[in-house]
Amino acid sequence: MNDHSIESQTALQSKILHGKRALVIGVANEHSIAYGCARIFRQLGADLAITYLNEKARPYVEPLAKELGASIFAPCDVGQNGNLEAVFGQIRETWGNLDIALHSIAFAPKEDLQGRLLDSSDEGFKVAMDISCHSFIRMARLAEPLMNKGGTLLAMSYHGANKVVPNYNLMGPVKAALESTVRYLAYELGDKHIRVHAVSPGPLKTRAASGLKDFDVLLSEAIERAPIGELVDIDDVGLTAAYLTTPFAKRLTGTTTYVDGGLSIMA
Repeated sequence: MNDHSIESQTALQSKILHGKRALVIGVANEHSIAYGCARIFRQLGADLAITYLNEKARPYVEPLAKELGASIFAPCDVGQNGNLEAVFGQIRETWGNLDIALHSIAFAPKEDLQGRLLDSSDEGFKVAMDISCHSFIRMARLAEPLMNKGGTLLAMSYHGANKVVPNYNLMGPVKAALESTVRYLAYELGDKHIRVHAVSPGPLKTRAASGLKDFDVLLSEAIERAPIGELVDIDDVGLTAAYLTTPFAKRLTGTTTYVDGGLSIMA
């Protein structure tokens, strides 16, 4: 390949998401995985819709949305009836269609998250499953009619969905349900050219992860055990998420893609 071809291909790739419209749910601050994904989507040319949880979170998220030139900035607490529907109503009015929807939210009550799975409460399990898993299904349902030319749905998982990670507790079964949901949605939406993926990052220093018991130990062990010997960052996750939305991945769907420096391959 000559230099001119390489330069042309690089220019194309640098804006490979130009004209695409992407919804990103889950930005809490500049350390959020969702923010890393939104930033990469924007760098690759996508127009953005960014949500924030509530008024308490707004001051942390709004400057980031402005920095990224988001066309839509709206509140979204998926635990509150009508919030998600309102976001999609705004997308319909502003854009008329949608190409990418990224779900990067998870929650469990602290007492259920930090206690044994065996001792988890009925209500805590229901809340964790609703916020962390079923809201992805609701997002997909709302996105389906707007992805009339195809699209990509993305959810964030973790290795604890498939293997026991000490102190991950209640979230293990919840993330396992999320990964299964991804596969079933990929099957149901495949004929509409809507692709569905889970991205599974290694341990990251995010606000959500800080709620896990002995999380610092988990980070240290990740560095020691991962073949690459480094922690991943939010841009690493964003680059992988972006790849899954591009034509480079047009024949992929229903996958769980690890971004963990190889940690998940270790016994």
